[in-house]
Amino acid sequence: MADNGVIAVAGEALVDVVPAPAEGYFEFAPGGSPANVAVGLARLGVPARMLARLGRDFLGRRLRAHLEGNGVDLSHVVDAPEQSSLALVEVGPDGVADYDFRISGTADWQWTPDELTGALDGIVALHSGSLALTVEPGAAVLRELMVKAAGSATVSYDPNCRPRLMGDPAEVLRGVHEMLAVADVVKVSDEDLRWLLPGVPPGEVLDDWAGRGPALVAVTLGGDGVLAATAEGIRTSMPGRAVDVVDTVGAGDSFSAALLAALHARDLLGPARREALRGIPALRLDEVLEECVTAAALTCSRRGARPPTADELRAALH
Repeated sequence: MADNGVIAVAGEALVDVVPAPAEGYFEFAPGGSPANVAVGLARLGVPARMLARLGRDFLGRRLRAHLEGNGVDLSHVVDAPEQSSLALVEVGPDGVADYDFRISGTADWQWTPDELTGALDGIVALHSGSLALTVEPGAAVLRELMVKAAGSATVSYDPNCRPRLMGDPAEVLRGVHEMLAVADVVKVSDEDLRWLLPGVPPGEVLDDWAGRGPALVAVTLGGDGVLAATAEGIRTSMPGRAVDVVDTVGAGDSFSAALLAALHARDLLGPARREALRGIPALRLDEVLEECVTAAALTCSRRGARPPTADELRAALH
């Protein structure tokens, strides 16, 4: 592996405004799907590098402290003059989170190519997705980074759709298909698919996407677990883990982090391991998916985007 197998994560690090335990009050919590994945990787013991633009305001400083405190490498983070982005989170009676955003002109989306010079040095994989790959002007820069990374690293992608901001689902789907031709590892939720491809069964989408280039595609089904397919024709599923759901904030990101961490632990990341990843045996894939489902369940069992540590995940699996 390259340089201890560093995994870079590119995209937004924003602040979630979430309901507090005391009724009528709100709390500010670190968030942003890519940032959550980076934290999840670091908490699972994987060297994680964040590629983000962090504001100099109070919220940006809080985000920086959160990432540093969890052991994420910030050597390639941009010190941005713009304000930090906000996500307003509403949690329903079933614990499912809905998001609204305040992101006009904020730090996360103003990427220039020069700001990413050297960002891919020494990495074994690059993960991105969500708003980072759809909000301009930065989206075009990060999408080009994904294309560039494909030559020297495993590329991981999560569409993580946000309908209130992403516009026309048909247009977003075209961009998703472009990323599928670049990505090795793809994770998507059934909620995403209901927006992108209403009425199409998840299994049908899985078959289609697995034939568009990725080595591995996983469709998460909330409490019902996950469906997965490989480029070599394996089709499998893993049931969800029973858990008292507090909220679902960050659950999908914990799944993505656990997926990359599990592949990392099995030496299946990096361009030299691409064929091995495409041919991952069914039993080994099931082991990987069990870790992912368990990590997501642990996150659902507590408030906010709090991914498990390696010790917590290990204890839950045994």
